[in-house]
Amino acid sequence: MIKIGDIELPDFPLLLAPMEDVSDPPFRALCKEQGADVVYTEFISSEGLIRDAAKSRMKLDIYEKERPVGIQIFGANLESMLQTIDIVEKSNPDIIDINFGCPVKKVVSKGAGAGILKDVCLMEKLTAEMVKRTNLPITVKTRLGWDHDSIRILEVAERLQDVGCKAISIHGRTRAQMYKGSADWRPIAEVKNNPRMHIPVFGNGDVDTPEKAMEMRDVYGLDGCMIGRASIGNPWFFKQVKHFFNTGEHLDPISLEERVDAARRHLQMAIDWKGEKLGVFETRRHYTNYFKGIPNFKEYRTKMVTSDQAADVFAAFDEVLGAFSGYDFV
Repeated sequence: MIKIGDIELPDFPLLLAPMEDVSDPPFRALCKEQGADVVYTEFISSEGLIRDAAKSRMKLDIYEKERPVGIQIFGANLESMLQTIDIVEKSNPDIIDINFGCPVKKVVSKGAGAGILKDVCLMEKLTAEMVKRTNLPITVKTRLGWDHDSIRILEVAERLQDVGCKAISIHGRTRAQMYKGSADWRPIAEVKNNPRMHIPVFGNGDVDTPEKAMEMRDVYGLDGCMIGRASIGNPWFFKQVKHFFNTGEHLDPISLEERVDAARRHLQMAIDWKGEKLGVFETRRHYTNYFKGIPNFKEYRTKMVTSDQAADVFAAFDEVLGAFSGYDFV
C-alpha cells in the first residue's frame, strides 16, 4: 500500500497529471471512472488566486466523485503562496501540490514552475513554510533539474522530504529539454532507491503504453506513475494499464460507441461547468485521440474542431456513428 500522508492508495497507483486546459472537472471525472487513483487540477497561479482572478478561482472547483483529488498551485513569492494555501483549503482538497516543474516561458520567467529549479534553497523554503501552514499533505511535482549540468534531483528530493513534503512526482526531463527527446527515468529510480527516502516517488514522462507503465514499476521500482499526455482524449488509458498489470494482456479496443459516448459526455459536462463557448473550445484538443485510427476522418474532425456551436459538434458525433458504425479499432 502507498500512502500520501494519511491517504491510502493501492500498490503502484496511477495519477492523472495536472495539465493546463486539460485536467478540468469533466476530464477528471472521466479518468476517475476509468481507473485513475488520484487526480490533480490544472495548475493554478498563486498570484491569480490572491487577486481573485475568475479563471483561477474557477479551477478550485472539485467534486466528491473525484476523491482523492489534489489542487496544484504555482508561484515563487512566499507570502502569495501562503495566502493561496488559505484560499485553497476552503475547497477542501485531499492534497495540495506545488508545481516546481512547468517549463513554459511565461511561468519560468517569473521564477515559478521549473524556474525555481535555479534556486533550490527557495524551493525548500517555500515547501517548508507551506507544510507549516496547513494540515493537508503537501506534495511536489518537479523535473530533474534546470539543465543537464545542474541535475540535483537526489539532493532536492531529500531536502523537500526533510521539510515535510509527503510525496514527489518527477518528470524525467530537465527544463531545458521542455518535452523534447526521451524522458530519463534512471535519476528518478536513484531517488527512489536512496535509503534516506521514505515518501512515495512517482515517475512522470513518456508513459504512453501499458508496457512502459510496467517498466516504470518493475524495472525502475517506482511507487506509482503520473500520466499526462497519453490520457488526452483517452481516459481509458488508466483502465488499459491496470488490465495489463492484472492479466499481461491488452484490453480489447475501445468501441466506437464507447468513444462517441465519452466524447458526448465530456462535451456536455464541459458546457455545464464552463458554458457553451469555453466548453466547446476547450474540449477540441481531445477529439483527435478519441477517434484516432479511423480512416478518412478529416471531414468529421474538422467539424468538431472548427464549430463554435455545441449543437454542431453533437451532430458531428451522430454523423460519425452513422458513417463508421461497426468500425473495428485495432
